[in-house]
Amino acid sequence: MNKDIKEPAIEGVTIDCVIFGFNKESLEILLVQHAEGESVGKWGLLGGWLRKEESADDAAQRILYELTSLDNIYLEQLKAFTNPNRVSGRRVLTIAYYTLVNREDYNIKASVTLREAKWFKINDIPNLIFDHNEILDFSLLQLRNRVRQAPIGFNLLPEKFTLLQLMHLYEEILGIELDKSNFRRKILHMKLLVPLDEKQQDVSHRAAKLYKFDPEIYEKLTEKGFNFEF
Repeated sequence: MNKDIKEPAIEGVTIDCVIFGFNKESLEILLVQHAEGESVGKWGLLGGWLRKEESADDAAQRILYELTSLDNIYLEQLKAFTNPNRVSGRRVLTIAYYTLVNREDYNIKASVTLREAKWFKINDIPNLIFDHNEILDFSLLQLRNRVRQAPIGFNLLPEKFTLLQLMHLYEEILGIELDKSNFRRKILHMKLLVPLDEKQQDVSHRAAKLYKFDPEIYEKLTEKGFNFEF
């Protein structure tokens, strides 16, 4: 439990956050190593107690901000995990969320409750505390469903990116290999991207054209959804 908490926490209710990031061509998860309590030295998802004076959504935003300094970012609630045996010797249920962050934007803050925060590739996740591996697997399935219906995965990219970077992002999330020409045709047909008069800098290969998102169409597709099948 965070020693800095002023408001009393609700006993037996926690919030856990799955934090997705994208590193060039790899989908990654930000995990934390605990510095105290029964989980000392072990890796798990970022989490904390739900306070009596806050909603679950507010708690998730607070917990994320305390570690990364990111404020008002996209968070989606997954579900409550309520297995009575998920925490040994106590009855603790957790409400899980997932979020997508641009790795260039976050700044990890020091915490007396955490030894370390580290990015892990999605295929190199260690054994986590409690049922956190189950929560992570569920969040990945949810993310795979959502990116076919709304452009939420784009939050993982820098402001300016190439079509190849965008394709690699989809390949990593969906766990499949995509046809380059087919992907290019479909994504450009959505009119979601704005071509820039810029190309990649400082690359050893032929510099590719850069794009950014059209914010109005991005917002419209996020609200209304779409069917992006490959």
